[in-house]
Amino acid sequence: MSDDDLLSAVPTWLIPPIHGFEAADLDRLTDLPRHTELIDGSLVMPGPRTGYLNDAQFVLTQALRCAIPDDLRLRREMTVTLGRRQRPEPDIIVIKAEARKDPGQTTYLPDDVVLAIEVVSPESRERDRKRKPLLYAEAGIQHFWLVEQEKGKPVLHTYELDELTKSYVPTGIHHSTAKLDVPYPIEIDFSEIDRM
Repeated sequence: MSDDDLLSAVPTWLIPPIHGFEAADLDRLTDLPRHTELIDGSLVMPGPRTGYLNDAQFVLTQALRCAIPDDLRLRREMTVTLGRRQRPEPDIIVIKAEARKDPGQTTYLPDDVVLAIEVVSPESRERDRKRKPLLYAEAGIQHFWLVEQEKGKPVLHTYELDELTKSYVPTGIHHSTAKLDVPYPIEIDFSEIDRM
């Protein structure tokens, strides 16, 4: 098979433009797998979903939704356009209520986001721990949470933005349960996963 034959068999969205993809391309490329992200101008396809990932997201979503104030909204698996070549998709975001502009909206801006949450999976470990928090902090998102799995149990790491350095500083590590005051008062009980 020649190189031309190989190229004609590859979907066109797999071949990046010379300067990489841009944030708007995620809406234009209709054959992309669901939940494709744009990191540094490159498309990042989602890895396989695990029961742990789904359960941790469910518990977080329920806890956040039960306590959410009227001026905020909760979104799952929506992208945030951080720049021309950056459009990651946090697992969960808390946004300002006025950020919801229309039902067909596919992304939010960093000024709209109060909290970004990543639930780490084996496939996304490096991005979730290193690259994405750096991008969120540089874009000015005030709060970031990272949920890791340790010995089969979720552990919540909470961070707050240091405005001076545009980087996150740790504010807590929570095993099993968490009672937090920011971005709004909330209680999370990860032992719910054992009853699911």
